[in-house]
Amino acid sequence: MVFDLQMIRAHYGRYASRVDEARKALGRPMTLSEKILFAHLYDGIPSKLPSRQVDYAFFRPDRVAMQDATAQMAVLQFMNSGRDKVAVPTTVHCDHLVCARDGVETDLPAALKANAEVYGFLQSAASRYGMGFWKPGAGIIHQVVLENYAFPGGMMVGTDSHTPNAGGLGMIAIGVGGADAVDVMAGMEWELRMPKITGVHLTGRLRGWASPKDVILKLAGILTVKGGTNSIIEYFGEGTRGISCTGKATICNMGAEVGATCSLFPYDGKMSEYLRATGRSEVASLADSCASYLTADPEVLSDPSKYYDRIIEIDLDELEPYINGPFTPDAATPISEMAARVKAKGYPEQVQVSLIGSCTNSSYQDLARAASVARHFLDRGSKPVAQLIINPGSERIYATAERDGIIGTLRQAGATLMANACGPCIGQWQRKTDDPAARNSIVTSFNRNFAKRADGNPNTNAFIVSPETAVALAFTGVLHFDPKSGFAPAGPELPPDGFADCPVGYIAPKDDAGEVMIREGSDRIQKLEPFPAWDGKDIKGAALLIKTKGKCTTDHISMAGKWLRYRGHLENISRNMLMGAVNAFNSQTNSVLCQGTLMEVWEAARTYRDSGTGSVVVAEDNYGEGSSREHAAMEPRFLGVKAVIAKSFARIHETNLKKQGVLALCFCDPADYDKVLEGDRIDIGCSALEPGRNLVVTLHHTDGTSQTVEVSHTYNNQQISWFKAGSALNSLKNDRH
Repeated sequence: MVFDLQMIRAHYGRYASRVDEARKALGRPMTLSEKILFAHLYDGIPSKLPSRQVDYAFFRPDRVAMQDATAQMAVLQFMNSGRDKVAVPTTVHCDHLVCARDGVETDLPAALKANAEVYGFLQSAASRYGMGFWKPGAGIIHQVVLENYAFPGGMMVGTDSHTPNAGGLGMIAIGVGGADAVDVMAGMEWELRMPKITGVHLTGRLRGWASPKDVILKLAGILTVKGGTNSIIEYFGEGTRGISCTGKATICNMGAEVGATCSLFPYDGKMSEYLRATGRSEVASLADSCASYLTADPEVLSDPSKYYDRIIEIDLDELEPYINGPFTPDAATPISEMAARVKAKGYPEQVQVSLIGSCTNSSYQDLARAASVARHFLDRGSKPVAQLIINPGSERIYATAERDGIIGTLRQAGATLMANACGPCIGQWQRKTDDPAARNSIVTSFNRNFAKRADGNPNTNAFIVSPETAVALAFTGVLHFDPKSGFAPAGPELPPDGFADCPVGYIAPKDDAGEVMIREGSDRIQKLEPFPAWDGKDIKGAALLIKTKGKCTTDHISMAGKWLRYRGHLENISRNMLMGAVNAFNSQTNSVLCQGTLMEVWEAARTYRDSGTGSVVVAEDNYGEGSSREHAAMEPRFLGVKAVIAKSFARIHETNLKKQGVLALCFCDPADYDKVLEGDRIDIGCSALEPGRNLVVTLHHTDGTSQTVEVSHTYNNQQISWFKAGSALNSLKNDRH
């Protein structure tokens, strides 16, 4: 079955002419990113095209994809939009709520029972509003999208930060919050500031142990976790043609870890082969017919420095395996240097668990190469020292890998097969250990390794590697090995006998769908009440809720793990707000001073909200790094936080704050962060909010003195209308009426 074929035919029917029109308006050759972006402008090609990092533009994406944890809040918002059906093809994928514990045989039935209410809500809402629904166990959202929905030259938004995975099929795919998804689902224009374009020039070809994962692990070390912010990463060069389609997806997936808007590769034979192997021959033929429009123009490739904002060179011939971590995905170390780093840093050298899977590395090729490493060690009489855990990417991959003996080899190596779901990658792991607080090391083929993310233990040192390296380290039992020992992993990019024919777990919407299932008094699903509109006044005397110190990701602002069960209940999940953030005044987590008493952060926020003053959060750089979860913006809004003032923001989170009516402001002088003192009351001159105009913030200290600081913002007129209306959804409803 080819999904949305009529839409895809229509896309290719107009794509080339729109690119030609845009090239004429631009008056110069175009990068691939520009071609796809301009071809998706909401009102067609204007005489003057929007400029990078200057203009906001309005787009018309082709489709929306949502995973079950974020879909709950997105669907609840859509239900308040006044629409009867979604305006573009939309799917819901149940991959986040399955807890990895004993193995798929028991874990999946347990998840179906524990989350029956949420699955029932999502399936009924999907059917009611015309969305496709992928059942629990069907697969991880980004792998399922790659297998069934992604197409070259298309544009998609998804309520997950790793939506850019679809860039492996030449698609601009951008992670967004639920309110952004609602705009697209409602047929409204979707807004994005035109991003910069970073060109990554790949030369040579991958050899030996070097894998696609190592490309992005190396790049993360170059760019850091915020080096790609407000940028599209566009790969080019002869090195791209030797990387499999799923390998390209791995690289694009982890672009989220450097803050990139999205990442993508030019169309080539690998993509065509993958489309045909996954039953989409007509889509491949359509892409083949306009292949020159699905790559950068020849002039761009011959003189890339004229067209990209930055060029990064990576020679694949010289690439070696990398191991990134712990606690941040940009701490990149070549495997040849790891033994010395372990000794210098004092990391626990023994590997206790090797985990393979996630949306980043769970393809057929990933599992095949991992199994080849396991076979190499098994044939030599070795047994794994570390526990080995596998999460296949989809039911199609699992069935094919089982048929071809790959799963058998991994089981022979002692691997536990978990469900086709995210599991440990997003904290859904009930780890079996004698000491859950022990200092230890694990290796994963995942994408993120923030403290406490996988197992809730702040002392777990998590390192990111490729699947084949993860298996090798499971057998060696330590954080390093010599990849020049003569053996190298091997595995086909696609199954030689084709993918297995199996039920994929898809449920189509029904024309005669009933009402959406929400149980009265549920502690899992709660209908949303609109946030109040701005009162038109400056903020006066708001309490400093917390001044966070160091890294403050969306994991710190709204933890996953056990809190995933409340993703559809704003009041309940708000009790985890900022519980992982470090208080700059006492270096504690979830402990802030409120009216002379130490309280949990959410409780202090509620106190200030109910007293009528509201509160303000102050933070350092790249605030909101990580997941797209808009709960990290909705919880503060619900609990009365009026503004977040930071040194800088991660892109998705800044937008999420704007969408929910929370002021997102930046210190003009980062040193002004130090002027904020415990117990401060804060005034913000928000009545002066207009594009390009800084605001004045007054800090009233407990000793009776005051200081003023200047803050900047990136609001445009439409975003200011969101703030005034109380949220973007309120503004949308006002416009419809």
